[in-house]
Amino acid sequence: MTLKGCGTALATPFKNGKVDFEAYKRLVTRQVEAGIHFLVPLGSTAETPCLENDEKIEMLRITRELCPDRPVVAGVGTNSPAATIRNIRLLEPYGPDAWLVVVPYYNKPTQQGLYEYFKTIAESTDKPIVAYNVPGRTGTNMTASTTLRIAEIPGIVAVKEASGKLDQIEEIVRNRPEGFSVLSGNDDQTFPIMRFGGDGIISVASNVAPGLMVQLVEAAAAGNWTKAEALDKKLAPLYDACFVESNPIPAKAALNLLGFCEPEMRLPLTTAVASTFETMRKVLEDLGI
Repeated sequence: MTLKGCGTALATPFKNGKVDFEAYKRLVTRQVEAGIHFLVPLGSTAETPCLENDEKIEMLRITRELCPDRPVVAGVGTNSPAATIRNIRLLEPYGPDAWLVVVPYYNKPTQQGLYEYFKTIAESTDKPIVAYNVPGRTGTNMTASTTLRIAEIPGIVAVKEASGKLDQIEEIVRNRPEGFSVLSGNDDQTFPIMRFGGDGIISVASNVAPGLMVQLVEAAAAGNWTKAEALDKKLAPLYDACFVESNPIPAKAALNLLGFCEPEMRLPLTTAVASTFETMRKVLEDLGI
């Protein structure tokens, strides 16, 4: 499996404290109709640490049903290998194509510990794994050398790189084995990462503007850098707006303004403040969404 293009890290809509599955269906359908290349349910944008197992199962089942013809990469990562493997066993029957596995958080493992962790997870499943490096959330940066080591483990097919360290990401792109994909984990770095050979993005902004993000990635993949750069500049205010509060608070505010779902969050996250709604309203108007 080779993962390329624009994938959306799907948000989870809530209503009166419960997952709003009808709203979730609308969100997934919108992504598919916009031509998204793959979907990523149950990641950090989905508020997955606050989802119950039955909610995870139903969300993955819906995603698979409404997205039958392109990859679905389900988030399963925790800071415990046993818990991550339990998530894999829980979700396996519902048809994901691959697993998104985050660098273990809170434990602050060594680089050797990271290698052993990903090796253990890879050996537990026959589905491909996308490793997710996001030190801003985990407290640990997986270095380029460790990423290149785990890229040699059978079954680990890609990395979602959200370290923000372009020199580190470029080193991974330059030295990766054949068939190993490097995906940006930060919307605002999609263009530079693809410019030096990266393969795409797992995006927050595409929750809000899936069509424009698909156009950007497809232009970059085709080597149409003039068009890609113009789209990147056009989307830059959205990238910024998506992080004026903790993700996915602003994205949910935008989806609410667009009429897709409530802006409701699960604690410890809280609904967007008024200024975030105003920022998103202006961004949506400027983008013509």
